[in-house]
Amino acid sequence: MRFWTAELARADALIFGRVTYQMMESAWRRPASGSWPAWMVEWQIPFADIIDRAAKCVVSSTLDDVDWNAQRLGGDLGREIQRLKQEPGEGLFVGGVTLPLALADLGLIDEYVFVVQPVIAGHGPTLLAGLHDRVQLELVDRQQFGSGAAALRYRPRP
Repeated sequence: MRFWTAELARADALIFGRVTYQMMESAWRRPASGSWPAWMVEWQIPFADIIDRAAKCVVSSTLDDVDWNAQRLGGDLGREIQRLKQEPGEGLFVGGVTLPLALADLGLIDEYVFVVQPVIAGHGPTLLAGLHDRVQLELVDRQQFGSGAAALRYRPRP
């Protein structure tokens, strides 16, 4: 959780598709009372604080309005993301399953971070399934966690 908290903290904005946005909002939006719910354990609070305060962009053709520090991106996805990438700052964070695939196909991902868990699920969505072209990557960082998970950071090769 500390790893993902740091990743989100360095992003100028989080970019989610509708499904991921709604899932994250239902889990991590600070309640109107201002207090985190009793079920939330202390080590989750830094992550909750970061994601709750973060600027968010939501790619959706079905949502009319978004809130939770969010703006809806409409129109041409490639053009919208290029516009965001031109703004000053450290960078953007994209999460989800289908949105990263679309951005990878458009060549708009500058860095990939994969956290490999020591579990074989055998089902569920396959990351980047359906990618049109092969993307050659270069390993630029690796972090091992006590749990056996490993975070691998790659950049596309020119």
